[in-house]
Amino acid sequence: MKIARSILIGVLLLIPAFVWADDATYRYPIDDSFAATILGTPQNLRPELKGELPIKTMVLETDLKKPEIFFYDHGLRYTVAFQDRKAPLIFLIAGTGGSSKSAKIVALMANLYHAGFHVIALPSPTFSNFIINASTTHVPGNLAEDADDLYRVMEQIWSQCKERIEVSHFHLAGYSLGGTEAAFVAKLDEERKVFDFRRVLMLNPALSLYNSVSRIEELLDRIPGGPRKMGAFYNRVMEKSTEFYRKGDFVAIDDDFLFAAYQAQILERDEVGGMIAVSFRISSAGMIFASDVMTRGGYVVPKNRELKNSDSLEDYFWTSLHLSFLDYFNEYFVPYFQSRQPGLTKEELIETLSLKSIEHYLASSTKIGVITNEDDFILASEELDYLRRVFGPRLKLYPRGGHLGNLEYSDNMAFLIDRLHSSTW
Repeated sequence: MKIARSILIGVLLLIPAFVWADDATYRYPIDDSFAATILGTPQNLRPELKGELPIKTMVLETDLKKPEIFFYDHGLRYTVAFQDRKAPLIFLIAGTGGSSKSAKIVALMANLYHAGFHVIALPSPTFSNFIINASTTHVPGNLAEDADDLYRVMEQIWSQCKERIEVSHFHLAGYSLGGTEAAFVAKLDEERKVFDFRRVLMLNPALSLYNSVSRIEELLDRIPGGPRKMGAFYNRVMEKSTEFYRKGDFVAIDDDFLFAAYQAQILERDEVGGMIAVSFRISSAGMIFASDVMTRGGYVVPKNRELKNSDSLEDYFWTSLHLSFLDYFNEYFVPYFQSRQPGLTKEELIETLSLKSIEHYLASSTKIGVITNEDDFILASEELDYLRRVFGPRLKLYPRGGHLGNLEYSDNMAFLIDRLHSSTW
């Protein structure tokens, strides 16, 4: 799932069945999976990119009538970086709660653009702007339905952009939840053939959305007082970090500060994990609020309450923040889909939120590959074994990097770009 860095003062061996990065030669420097997730890749270990990135945010306008509280939202925002010559085009799908200009999206855009690709970045279906403007149900989380919404948006964007650029062929990639969704979008494209993607890359995907979210939520159980004490926990972490910054010789809260804080071990491991979970809660809060208002579900905002643009949203934010994704799933998501499909069980719904529901397609499609880390905490060991079995040589497994922490590492980015250019795995 997308982890906001700002929360923490913000030679390959081919082994049968999958591709492995040898631990002895893989030099990504952060051993701890939680620290890697928050810190990412030190600047000096990222690819050197020369020249500007001609990035532009565009709007896909809709005539959908919106509640007054969303008066500022005039359409779906997506971000592009186009070449001035014929080139392959890659669509990118953000992770949970991510916009089309989230940090990891922009990093991917920069590297892919400088590698010669046209790039179109999409927000996550769990991002409020997507929920408001592009979701047919306004209830995100159903992978098949979210993929259908994404595909429709991609068609509309392509129609809007195709006169401006010359495209040789199409690719698709997504990270975290966006990586999981990319597989479902690819399956749709096999049927509709609008893009006929040549390569589809799933970057640190969740195998089961339900299982991965449960693991993230469990990180809050490790902090003193558990999820109910998130506020006090956050304040304590901020105090520690601020004190370290005040005593150190830092000029900014940047990569140097974050890496120094990691080396100084100012936070215990459970505290770092807790910050990851708090970050995820903040992303979920925006999703829950937007969905509830758009559906008039009465989950956070009373059904009879019409929010005006002058209304304070602070109380609703704190209410949403104290709702876990599992609360959303059990109390809001499941009842919604059961009302549409009488007799549907919770267990059946959980199965649809997994790559296992499209296993036959994933096992047989030669265009889809997975890049992830052995220490990614959103995956259990048996889920890694499942990916090894289903994807075989189309799985690239690094020994460390946490959840997307090594995405910008130069070796990782070089391999990612090479896979898009290559005709074989």
